[in-house]
Amino acid sequence: MNEANTAFLVLASILVLFMTPGLAFFYGGLVSKRNVVNTMLSVFFITGLAILLWIICGYSLSFSGDHFGIIGNFHQFFHQNFDMTKMTTTTTKIPNGLYSLFEMMFAIITPALFVGAVVGRMKFKFLFLFIIGWSILVYYPMVHMVWSANGILFKLGTLDFAGGTVVHINAGITALVLSIFLGKRTDYHEPEHYNLPWVLLGTTILWIGWYGFNAGSAFGISTVAVQATMTTTVAAASAMISYMMIDVFRTGKPTLVGVCTGTLCGLVAITPACGYVTITGAFFIGIAGTCASYFFINYLKIKFGVDDTLDAFGAHGVSGIIGSVATGLFATKSVNTAVTHNGLFYGGGFKLLGTQLFATGFTVVFVAIMVTIITLGLKKMTVMRVSKQEERIGLDFSEHGERADYTISETVDSEVDTFRKEFQGQLAQLNNRKK
Repeated sequence: MNEANTAFLVLASILVLFMTPGLAFFYGGLVSKRNVVNTMLSVFFITGLAILLWIICGYSLSFSGDHFGIIGNFHQFFHQNFDMTKMTTTTTKIPNGLYSLFEMMFAIITPALFVGAVVGRMKFKFLFLFIIGWSILVYYPMVHMVWSANGILFKLGTLDFAGGTVVHINAGITALVLSIFLGKRTDYHEPEHYNLPWVLLGTTILWIGWYGFNAGSAFGISTVAVQATMTTTVAAASAMISYMMIDVFRTGKPTLVGVCTGTLCGLVAITPACGYVTITGAFFIGIAGTCASYFFINYLKIKFGVDDTLDAFGAHGVSGIIGSVATGLFATKSVNTAVTHNGLFYGGGFKLLGTQLFATGFTVVFVAIMVTIITLGLKKMTVMRVSKQEERIGLDFSEHGERADYTISETVDSEVDTFRKEFQGQLAQLNNRKK
């Protein structure tokens, strides 16, 4: 066992786990005050569910055996026939148990990402059942296809250092499909954000955790891990400033939500490429990802009429697609010898870019089809969307019987929402009262 690499990956695993509560704060700060508890709970409970699923069958379906290059087997069901202390076949010499733990953290954060698209509308029971089906039928096959040596996309030569296809495109397309099935909110408008300091706190936690996400994917202390750390930092910075500058040009004012969103887009975009590209490549990937996401969030989303509440697809899906394709442009052997063909901009021709385009397109189609099948199947078993009255009251109270703030004003507001017709006359008189 390489003790330095083992200690490094333990720290990386903790950092990736830290990202999930960070995401809960990020999403919880963005939603309206009626859905804060529901949003944060919907993100955080996945921690427990995903851990159990990974131990029971996730690792085995992802990395044990192979069926058609798409999925593994149940040979290591509940981690049976699994030697926790045996060293991995990688040159970094870390225990198998630690490798499983690190990959488990990705299985936690990935479904948490698409929660942002469905907050305020989806029944908690439906979400619970959906995550189970989605993990088994979508996430574990994606891990096997891209990161297992037996996977079809791995054998094709797909480069995905830390989760462009497996995590971000996967979660983004899931968010888009679920948004389409749910339809628009009853009172469709952008919510008043509950707590902007929480948004900044969540963004900061995510950025810190992302170093475990990206640098940790080198599976040890190496020049590639250092490169991934630097490219992650540069892409986040270039994306942040780009998003802010576009905001200023478009609206005349920089916004905290815009700066935080831009930072996230840069982190997403660099994820598949971070261990394969130069600092210059990271700089341009960050800008490209944030510009594409900004355009979708502020223009295309409105034209398409898709109500993705917190822009899970706009940030993760769009920037993830840009990052995956850009890997075929900027990857170079000079950074990582695992790159067998240089990207287009480094004299490698179209081969790697073509591979990345195919893998990206395959991921989009595969995830969209499987999520559609899972959703249609679950809709026959249970209700997907809350009622209009529950939606107006807010899911904090209707689904959980809790509120983020227990104040008198909250009680009054909820009673007015519940008995709107009864209060209509009194409210009209108050509005018309002379000052």
